[in-house]
Amino acid sequence: MKVLFMCTANSCRSVLSEGLFNYLAPSGFSAVSSGSFPSGQLNPRAVSTLQALGIDTTGLYSKGSEVFSDSPPDVVITVCDKAGGEPCPVYFGPAIKSHWGLADPSDVEGSDSAIQAAFDATVLQIKKRFEAFFSLDHSALGPQELKQELDRIGEM
Repeated sequence: MKVLFMCTANSCRSVLSEGLFNYLAPSGFSAVSSGSFPSGQLNPRAVSTLQALGIDTTGLYSKGSEVFSDSPPDVVITVCDKAGGEPCPVYFGPAIKSHWGLADPSDVEGSDSAIQAAFDATVLQIKKRFEAFFSLDHSALGPQELKQELDRIGEM
């Protein structure tokens, strides 16, 4: 199963999701991320947070929809924060779509430890969602059931 994580700039939340997903995913699952308006650069704190977890970040970069044009995803999960008034990218196609909003840790201001705490909290939330996602019996779920489960996980 191929999962696409989308956000506006593809520099922080979607990249954290891509890196963590591919690090934690069982065989047969893979992820890519993209942005509706990719910034062209990764948030340095997102990269260092993944590296601190032992995740290889060499293949991560800020990118647009070209990454899935030849290989469409099975699932598209948007991770932008609607509550913040941020435009959320939309991918039209046969993929199952769900929204897993995450507050943007790169918006946090303050001490270095406060900023890192925001990134760590985001990573923890993403990990909890992935645990729930990977625990699903994917072979027993049809598209509608999977969508319902994804939406439920996104509310965690």
